[in-house]
Amino acid sequence: MPNVPSLDQSLPTIEQSEAFLARAEGLIPCCTQTLAKGPGQHVRGVAPVFAQRGQGSHVWDVDGNEYIDFTMAVGPLVLGYCQPEVDAAITRQLADGITFSLVHPLEVEVAELVQRTVPGAERVRFSKTGCDVTTAAVRLARAHTGRNTVLCCGYHGWHDWYIAVTDRNAGIPGPVRDLTFTFNYNDIDSLRDAIDDDTAAIILEPTVFDAPLPGFLESVRELCTEHGIVLIFDEMWTGFRLAAGGAQEFFGVQADLACFSKAIANGMPLSVLCGRADIMAHLERDVFFFTTFGGEALSLAAAKATMEYIREHDVPTALAATGSTLQEGIRALLMEFDLTYVGIKGYPARTMLTFDGAVADPLLMKSYVQQELIKRGILWNGFHTISAAHTRDDIRFTLDAYREVFSLLRDAVDSDTLTTRLLGIPMEPVFRKTSNFNTRPKHAITA
Repeated sequence: MPNVPSLDQSLPTIEQSEAFLARAEGLIPCCTQTLAKGPGQHVRGVAPVFAQRGQGSHVWDVDGNEYIDFTMAVGPLVLGYCQPEVDAAITRQLADGITFSLVHPLEVEVAELVQRTVPGAERVRFSKTGCDVTTAAVRLARAHTGRNTVLCCGYHGWHDWYIAVTDRNAGIPGPVRDLTFTFNYNDIDSLRDAIDDDTAAIILEPTVFDAPLPGFLESVRELCTEHGIVLIFDEMWTGFRLAAGGAQEFFGVQADLACFSKAIANGMPLSVLCGRADIMAHLERDVFFFTTFGGEALSLAAAKATMEYIREHDVPTALAATGSTLQEGIRALLMEFDLTYVGIKGYPARTMLTFDGAVADPLLMKSYVQQELIKRGILWNGFHTISAAHTRDDIRFTLDAYREVFSLLRDAVDSDTLTTRLLGIPMEPVFRKTSNFNTRPKHAITA
């Protein structure tokens, strides 16, 4: 029988997952289209690799095993799998068509909804993925300022201008790499020192897991205003989660341009670039940003239904309440088991476990926790991405599972048996360098 969420079971049978994986190897590079959900982010030989279906906060793999899902498609499923209002909107639109030879009214309706919801969204454009709109925002900033250099903080997609600063930058010409630099989050001096006369844009995730220090985002805003730099918020994770209007509403700091995707359409592919009218006006003629599928109607119908549901049901407040229960419960368990080398951080809607490498290999600890959670019917890759579909019973069961897993982790670390207890190949890091790299020394700014 396939596994279900339960505290008393063995590892699931994953024969069908392994069979599909064997077919993918040598055919699909990395065996996935999305690195964060691929086999490298799960314990190989232990974790499921291929999903079959989802409902609410639960997902079933191709072998029929059921899990409480805390990955939620790496972010898009803010309302959960197969949310009735969203699915109904998609079905209604499907009866009329998907993509058309003329502009569809949903393009106007959803743009108006974004404008009413997101602070500073004077103009709105759609595309399909997050890196589409972050790249368009950078291009707009360069056109608007007549400058070239970009300063960034966070993850902003696979396009050349950003991925050039990571250690997965093969194939990107050197001159492109020389136009992007990073600064450190919550370190306003590292940003101030990086600015020069050629700085066109500062782009950052307003928060990832660390909260902004008092005045940090405000100081970033002031620096951009002072030096005529376009401030871009990458709101892939914060949009429609921290608040209906995203981080700008939540923190009370307004960017010049804001980029959204993930949660806006509850799983359908859609991204949004919005912001100041004078900057967005360059899209009328000077800056080219068009795509065949930008007005694809199923995703727009899903976005309209998702945004309306988020507003009408105050989903961000519900996410915060559910996430707080889980976060506080985990903190209590960490104290109970004296796991000083494990932590949890982030805003309640999306938290992350951290592992201190001073006592053991962090990836081994993370992999072991994942293995034991999978055994208990919880799909987890280090994060708790909360959806409106996660129930009190889901959270209660998850905390019961963590109680058992944390006890096992402490014993494995104390006895130095993590390696022997791990029954598969450990998880892999996505990037080897994630901070304090490709920064710049202080540059003189002419008056």
